[in-house]
Amino acid sequence: MERRFRLVLACPDRLGIVAMVSNFISSHGGSIADANQHSDSSTGWFFMRVEIVTASRSFDREQLIEQFTPIAQSFKMQWEISDAAVPKKVVLMASRESHCLADLLYRYHEGELDCEIPCVISNHDDLRSMVEWHGIAYHHVPVDPKDKQPHFDKVHQLIVEHQADTIVLARYMQILPSTVCDIYRHKIINIHHSFLPSFAGAKPYHQAHERGVKLIGATCHYVTEELDAGPIIDQDVVRVTHRDQPQEMVRLGKDVEKTVLSRGLRWHLEDRVLVHGNKTVVFN
Repeated sequence: MERRFRLVLACPDRLGIVAMVSNFISSHGGSIADANQHSDSSTGWFFMRVEIVTASRSFDREQLIEQFTPIAQSFKMQWEISDAAVPKKVVLMASRESHCLADLLYRYHEGELDCEIPCVISNHDDLRSMVEWHGIAYHHVPVDPKDKQPHFDKVHQLIVEHQADTIVLARYMQILPSTVCDIYRHKIINIHHSFLPSFAGAKPYHQAHERGVKLIGATCHYVTEELDAGPIIDQDVVRVTHRDQPQEMVRLGKDVEKTVLSRGLRWHLEDRVLVHGNKTVVFN
């Protein structure tokens, strides 16, 4: 039976990296189904993603990690090998707005996202029926504005209990504490609209309409301690005109938010995003 693995790596650029990786794969009875690489001349770093296919039963992830480790050490690699047959566990978090959560649940239901979604966590109870229709557990964890720490403690407990590999903030309108951001670095995905920092606060689309903006966009990124400043995974825009009223701009904004969030999550699930500093290399 065919098995698939994904090897992603980053290291200082030098001669022989591709040859060494290719020889390693072939010597262990595997073949390369897909390969992407990038050499960044500005930093002197090399990035690579390889999909490995094999029919050998003896070809497993643990053996690959053990046997590839000496090579990785010799090239000073940052690397990971994943089994494509083992889906990542994704915990979704939301507040009251449903568009991003509904879109992700639909794509999950249709098999577009290769993952498991063990639960949805929300600080409101509004979206329970939609989530439970999909057969997914819904955890309502209220927030006390005067003391938010119990909320974040419970959220972290649920994330650990469900063994989450990835957390997606699908319009979850709370700022995660730095401790959670540190533990799940480059594993928490969020979106924000393109109006920041120009139109911060309430009703950004109404502010943008008053200024006559011509583009609406959204950014999908990893969460860091600095709000909306983490490594960018994906971005997109849609053009608007003077004819578009605020409510139409809100609709268009929701559309682009859904698109970049689902696309960014899919690339993350497929190990297509390599983080280097505060930038990403995305092999899409």
